[in-house]
Amino acid sequence: MVLTASTMLNLGTPAPDFQLPDVVSGQSISLATFAECKALLVMFICQHCPFVKYVQAELANIGRDYQSQSLGIVAISSNDIQSHPLDDPEHLLAMATNLGFTFPVCVDETQEVAKQYSAACTPDYFVFNCDRNLVYRGQLDDSRPSNDLMITGQDLRAALDAVLANQPISPEQKPSIGCNIKWRPGNEPPYFG
Repeated sequence: MVLTASTMLNLGTPAPDFQLPDVVSGQSISLATFAECKALLVMFICQHCPFVKYVQAELANIGRDYQSQSLGIVAISSNDIQSHPLDDPEHLLAMATNLGFTFPVCVDETQEVAKQYSAACTPDYFVFNCDRNLVYRGQLDDSRPSNDLMITGQDLRAALDAVLANQPISPEQKPSIGCNIKWRPGNEPPYFG
């Protein structure tokens, strides 16, 4: 495990499009899937990472809590499943089912989507407004597996609430921290390392 922080992609960056399979429904998911949504949360997660396991119940809560609002949510796993087979589609499906995720969980087998988003760690969060421009990239909250702070999701929830209410989001954002994305050998992006 390599402790890694978000790259903190520039605010205002347009959401890169993607087309990935959802492990639950088998459907292809893209930006167009969320065309009617006022905002979009893109999360890079995986099944095996202790940082994701630590927050996975809160991710499920966020999915349920915002289900009736105009928020699209998609989780993407970009880890190399050759080196980390616990992040394969079958294990992701079990994770999504057991936790009751209300959002698609997609596999980025080529790792190209992670590169387009400059995703660096699991979990890594990106919030886009109605124009699909980046308004938040940062942490869930201050809680970590190594401290005694309660998981609240307050930083991410505040960003989601603001974008849904057409309110500004402070550009002072703390990076997410987690395990590095497990890149295939020779496929590491220039921002990794």
